[in-house]
Amino acid sequence: MMRSTRSIEILCLALAALVLIWSGALTAQIGPVLGLLGAFALAIVGFRGRRFLPGRSRTKLLIESWSMVIFITCVLWFTGKGGSPLFNLYLLPIILSALTLGRVITLLQVAVIAICHFLLAMTTPGLDVISLFYASQVVGQLAPFLLVAYLTTTLSADITEARERIENLAQTDSLTGLYNVRMFNEVWQREHSTCEGARGVYALLMIDMDKLKEINDIFGLEAGNSAITLVAQCLQRSIRATDHAARLGGDEFAVLLPGASPEVAEAVIKRVRHNVYKTTLDLRSRMIRCSVSIGVVNYPKDAKDMRELRSLADDRMYRDKELRRNPGAEANA
Repeated sequence: MMRSTRSIEILCLALAALVLIWSGALTAQIGPVLGLLGAFALAIVGFRGRRFLPGRSRTKLLIESWSMVIFITCVLWFTGKGGSPLFNLYLLPIILSALTLGRVITLLQVAVIAICHFLLAMTTPGLDVISLFYASQVVGQLAPFLLVAYLTTTLSADITEARERIENLAQTDSLTGLYNVRMFNEVWQREHSTCEGARGVYALLMIDMDKLKEINDIFGLEAGNSAITLVAQCLQRSIRATDHAARLGGDEFAVLLPGASPEVAEAVIKRVRHNVYKTTLDLRSRMIRCSVSIGVVNYPKDAKDMRELRSLADDRMYRDKELRRNPGAEANA
């Protein structure tokens, strides 16, 4: 966006300079005109500097947008005031604001431009600002500005919403809303690196649904998806706000518990088992209870390497699954 803003500002400066030269305003008032062009050129350079409001992009865009309005108003003063051919230059800051600053700021800018137009018209010889001719002229000039402001802000909002949706899809599993594998691995890698440097602890749970294949075979894939969604919802209810849950694919899940001791991890496991088992799934008038097998590892107690932790957690999960195949295991969950 910074590159686009710079392009808009340079375009505004170039168009204004050309008209100022062709209209003769430069030769008539060379000092003020050169001062105006030079000041705006320096402002463009200053806006691009690293020391200009670092990390405050919205404030920077506000200043740049309003600076363009002031610059264009001064250019209009030198090129015919209310009758200047450069009035449409105001479209540049309007478009910039519409794309970056939102509808309220953009409409406020249109209102300020209307006031500037009125003040310039009052100083224009031969132009009656209370005449029907002037009113029709103002409406004809400002109506496209309002239309551009409205359409551009609407388009910008749609683009922002679409981008957020795409980013969300890139981070989450489409069925459950939990993190996907890529995002979970990124979060886990960051947490692991932090704990390595600060000697912190965390726990990792590997979770696998029991008997999902039977549900799919008997009731169909849609029922299986409902079961997966049910388990995902139970996971979200069972973990803390600081924890991270993900669907790794199929019926496999993972949960990262930052700062969790073995005792905290065991408490979370009990909540997960309890919430999954007590939540029933209604399939063709049959109440189905789901259950999960869970393997847990603790960093750095069990291992310090991420691959070793994952492998150990998988082994413990499958061992838990074997134990849970005994008669009555689900009822004792």
